[in-house]
Amino acid sequence: MSYGTAESFPPVTLDDVRGAQKMLSGVARVTAMESSRHLSELAGAPVFLKCENLQRTGSFKLRGAYVRIAGLLPEERAAGVVAASAGNHAQGVALASALLGVHATVFMPKGAPLPKISATEGYGAEVRLHGQVVDETLAAAQEYAAETGAVFIHPFDHPDVIAGQGTVGLEILEQCPQVRTIVVGIGGGGLAAGIAVAVKALRPDVRIIGVQAAGSAAYPPSLAAGRPVAIGNPTTMADGIRVGRPGDVPFGIVSELVDEVRTVGEDQLSAALLLCLERAKLVVEPAGASPVAALLGAEGAEGAEEALAGPVVAVLSGGNVDPVLLQRVLRHGMAAQGRYLAVRLRLTDRPGALATLLGVLSVVDANVLDVSHVRTDPRLGLTEAEVELHLETKGPAHCAEVGQALREAGYTVIA
Repeated sequence: MSYGTAESFPPVTLDDVRGAQKMLSGVARVTAMESSRHLSELAGAPVFLKCENLQRTGSFKLRGAYVRIAGLLPEERAAGVVAASAGNHAQGVALASALLGVHATVFMPKGAPLPKISATEGYGAEVRLHGQVVDETLAAAQEYAAETGAVFIHPFDHPDVIAGQGTVGLEILEQCPQVRTIVVGIGGGGLAAGIAVAVKALRPDVRIIGVQAAGSAAYPPSLAAGRPVAIGNPTTMADGIRVGRPGDVPFGIVSELVDEVRTVGEDQLSAALLLCLERAKLVVEPAGASPVAALLGAEGAEGAEEALAGPVVAVLSGGNVDPVLLQRVLRHGMAAQGRYLAVRLRLTDRPGALATLLGVLSVVDANVLDVSHVRTDPRLGLTEAEVELHLETKGPAHCAEVGQALREAGYTVIA
C-alpha cells in the first residue's frame, strides 16, 4: 500500500539529503564503518560494514522518521502522528516523536515480538495491537489517521523519509571515499533510494546493488514491468524487507539510479547472520544481513551481472532481532553450513543400546546436543525404538562421515 504516486511529490535531490543531514545532527549517530578481513577474503575485494544496527533504536529508520516528523506544520504536529510497523519503523517513529514533542500512536500486529512492543512503548509511543499481518495493521493505522486527523508516517513512500535515509549514503562517502560498490537491502525501497540519490549525485561511478529475499522479491518483476507490481504472500525470515509492493516514490528512484537488484535465499540469510555474529561480533537481524548474504553468494546470486568491484560497503541496516527468532536462525545457519545435524534412526530396544549408539558418535567426534527416545510409536516393531539426535558437527564432510559411521554400525537412518 503506497502513500501516493511519484508524480504527487517533488523529486528527492542531493540538497534534500544534505538538509536532512543537518537536521539529524545530534539526533542520529554517525554509525561506525568496520572493515571485515574475512568477508574481504571471500569476496576477493576489500569489504567494509556500515553498522546501522548500532544506530539509535537499532536501525536506520530513525533518520527518515525524524526528518518526516520534523517537517510537519505546527497544526499537523498538534494532531499527532500514526504509523504501522512490526518493529524498526515503529521504534524510529516513537523516538523521533518523543524528541520532537509529538504524540505518536503506533499500530503493530498482534504477533509482534514482545521486545519490539516494549521498546516502542519505552520510547513513548502509544501502541495498539491490530491484525495478524502488517497489511491489516497498515490499513488500521490509515483508518485511524482519517478518523482523527493524525498524520500517517509511511515507512518508505515519502520524499522526506527517503532524504533522511539518504544520509547513510553521505556518511559512506565520508568514511570510505574510495568506495566503488555499495550493497544494501531493499524492502519498500526507501533506504536504497536515499543512498542512491546521495551517492550518484556525488560519485556516479559507484555501483549500487540492491538485495531482496527471494521469497519477498517484488522489485525484479516491478523493474521488468516498469511500474510497482504487488506480489502475493511475501515470505522470508527477513521481516525488515518483507514488503509485497515497492513504494511509488522510491521505485522511481531505484529504477533510475540503482544498478542491479539481486536476490538471496533463506540459507544465505541465516549463514550471513551467523557470520556477522561470529566473525564481526555484530548482532544483525536477517534483513540487515542481506547485503552480506549477497556477498557470500556473489558468484551464484540470482540477478548478478558481474563481480563486485572493491572497496565494497555492505549496509547492515538493523539489529532488532527477537531472541527466539535469533535462536532459530542461528540453528538454521549452522545446519546450512553443515555444523548442525538432526538425524532419526531405529535401533533394537534393549539395555545399553543407546550407550552403544552414543559410543559410535563419540568415535567420529560428533557432539550430541539433544536426544529424544521413542518406544511407543505404533509404527515401531515390538523390539524397536526410535531415536532422534541433534548433533553439533564440523561441516558437510563431517556430516557425511557421521552418516557413514552409523550405517556401517548397522543402524537404519531414517532422516
